[in-house]
Amino acid sequence: MPNPKRKSSKMRARNRRAHFKSATPGLSVCPKCSHPKLQHRACANCGYYAGKYVIEKTETV
Repeated sequence: MPNPKRKSSKMRARNRRAHFKSATPGLSVCPKCSHPKLQHRACANCGYYAGKYVIEKTETV
């Protein structure tokens, strides 16, 4: 197998990896309150996940 004749520079390596950035997180709609939420996580607005109440919401004044 052929080997590279010279060391590849940092700039060339970084340019090659430039398109490996992460995408925006996938959002879904909460079935209880229709508020956007991250997938596979409890809703920050109402505290429900998979039809069960899992997070207690405290009211701030």
